[in-house]
Amino acid sequence: MSTLQVDSLIFDVDGTLWDSVEVAAKAWNTIIDEMGLEKHVTGEELQNLFGRPMDVIFNTLFPGLDPGMADVFSEKCMGYENDLLLEEPGTVYPHVVETIRELSKKMPLFIVSNCQSGYIEVCMKDLGIEAYITDTLCFGDRPVSKGANIRYLADKHGLKAPAYVGDTQGDADACVEAGVPIIFADYGFGSVKAPDHVISDFKELLDLCQ
Repeated sequence: MSTLQVDSLIFDVDGTLWDSVEVAAKAWNTIIDEMGLEKHVTGEELQNLFGRPMDVIFNTLFPGLDPGMADVFSEKCMGYENDLLLEEPGTVYPHVVETIRELSKKMPLFIVSNCQSGYIEVCMKDLGIEAYITDTLCFGDRPVSKGANIRYLADKHGLKAPAYVGDTQGDADACVEAGVPIIFADYGFGSVKAPDHVISDFKELLDLCQ
């Protein structure tokens, strides 16, 4: 495996650190029933949409909702999803926690996601990795493109050679926008046409990133 000279790593969450789609679907369907809506969602539907901004996901799944109801519905879904994940964590991918612990000894680590506010914090708490992550940023806290948030975090911390670890073409496009290389986690939810680097197991980052 060739090596990549980096001074930091920025991680995606869903499809990279863990898989929470079934818990998310359970949470959303609870709110759907509570609000008397007819359409339930499946984990597969969410998996195909995760990685996009939250407003895009809701507009795609529920395009006919009254705007006022849509705002209430999305807020309830995201809030209950965060709460439920503290009780029923997502499925962490192999070697994520121990690899993050080892990587943190070599370089600062960050998380950037298109998720709602609080979601990254829930993931970190469930995985027990809060102490190893320097900073995080999400669409819910700063509603701009993922690429803009990656760039913002890199500039905020003076990162000279960061790389982003993600699992979808959307992640790769965000990396182009941010001007950072994409390390494609091919075990995740999506595919990437021309990744800069590929990992099939999270622990491969230890040898890849120098």
